[in-house]
Amino acid sequence: MYIAFLKSGAATHALGHGVSYAPFMRIAGCFMSVSGQKPAQRSVSPAWFFALFAFLLVGFSAQVTAVTVSGLYSAKVPVEGSSPGQLAQGYADGLSQVLVRVSGTRDVLAMEGVQTLLSDAESLLLSYQVARDESGQSVLSMSFGAVGVNRALASINAPVWGANRPLTLAWIAAEDRGSRTLVTRSDAGAGQESSASWRAAFDEAARKRGLPVALPPADFAADRELLSDIWGQFIGRVKSASEDLDHDVLAVVRVSRAGGQWRAGWVFDGMAMNAGEESVTAQTPEALAEAMINRWAELYASRYAVSAAEVGDSPQVDIVLRGVTSLEDYARANKVLEGLTPVVSVGAHRVRDEQLTLRVAFSGELDQLREYIALDPRFVPMESDVPADPSDAARITADPVASSSTNAEETPESQEAQPVEGDQQTSAEESEETSLYTYQPVPVDEEEAREAFESLYQVLYYRWQPSSVIGSDGGE
Repeated sequence: MYIAFLKSGAATHALGHGVSYAPFMRIAGCFMSVSGQKPAQRSVSPAWFFALFAFLLVGFSAQVTAVTVSGLYSAKVPVEGSSPGQLAQGYADGLSQVLVRVSGTRDVLAMEGVQTLLSDAESLLLSYQVARDESGQSVLSMSFGAVGVNRALASINAPVWGANRPLTLAWIAAEDRGSRTLVTRSDAGAGQESSASWRAAFDEAARKRGLPVALPPADFAADRELLSDIWGQFIGRVKSASEDLDHDVLAVVRVSRAGGQWRAGWVFDGMAMNAGEESVTAQTPEALAEAMINRWAELYASRYAVSAAEVGDSPQVDIVLRGVTSLEDYARANKVLEGLTPVVSVGAHRVRDEQLTLRVAFSGELDQLREYIALDPRFVPMESDVPADPSDAARITADPVASSSTNAEETPESQEAQPVEGDQQTSAEESEETSLYTYQPVPVDEEEAREAFESLYQVLYYRWQPSSVIGSDGGE
């Protein structure tokens, strides 16, 4: 269940439901409390107010899956060295990858004005690092600012596809030399080399495009009837097998080879993507996986990427705050955020049980907003929401990217890209430890799915810990 909150003086109807909140504002005086004015009457307790909303709106929501994709604005490219000219070329190569991933289309690289953006790629950097891999090749890892990249895309009238993206559960039956294999998220045992090679190809292709793609667990590898239905693209048994697996869309894929040509044909089920079989062909498994994922990414982006005109001057991000049990908690959290330097405005968006969602407009970059929030210990990051095990959520391999070393005390205008200190030699083991590309679940209501997918920035999760903080929030 959820409710939509509006700030005092705003319109008093929730989006999508047409529910008037003026009576509840009079009853509880909650918005007057937030703004600091004393209510004329307060005959009902704050706890009763929250309970009333929960009662009235129970059953309004239905859970769907959405995931926030991390790493969209990061890239890693080989470079010849670390001279200014060599780094400038590396920045341009990395930004090219990011522009395709964030716009959702490869056509962006042919748009008028993109070469100007690439020539000034360094201005969009947050951090970078030059290291050597085991072969001695110099590798440039870099992270670009999300807000800067989005505005750059808007400046050339390119679309922008946000971090909250549909999760595709791909049931892939691959046939080679008369043998069929189900591609799963992990090997089911001996004789699964074919599945492992296809999994690696699809993982790499999905990583390049920032597309959330999950594979079924290895438990299904021995189900020959299910494999037969996947090959025949019969959706019924596949839907039953997918009931307990997170997904927005099912993709039923059959991969075959005729002569020297590979072919992948698929059908979608879910989110009105059902449009009959489509297919691509390629000379190698890696090229086939890339062609298929490219097609999927551009289909999704054509539906959910926003136009340049919708990329505003003040970016907005949703902050989900758990453990908000009273109106006092809401007022204090709201006041803390309003006092942060990067914050332009704060508006309560909805509440679900003890979970409050605040919509925050900010200046600068999202990472800088995070750093300011981290200064208040009452906002405890919900790191545990990001699953660490591939059996708990979709997971693919991504580039290790150095973290920003900017100072939280600096103003957004004064921050520049910082080289990250550290070892100049990276081993394969070290890279693997930092290369997990994780999808963070975003619980949304069915009616809000489109809104979630069209949001440009990832959802930030915190737990509210209302302990006394000396020297903040008015000396509390």
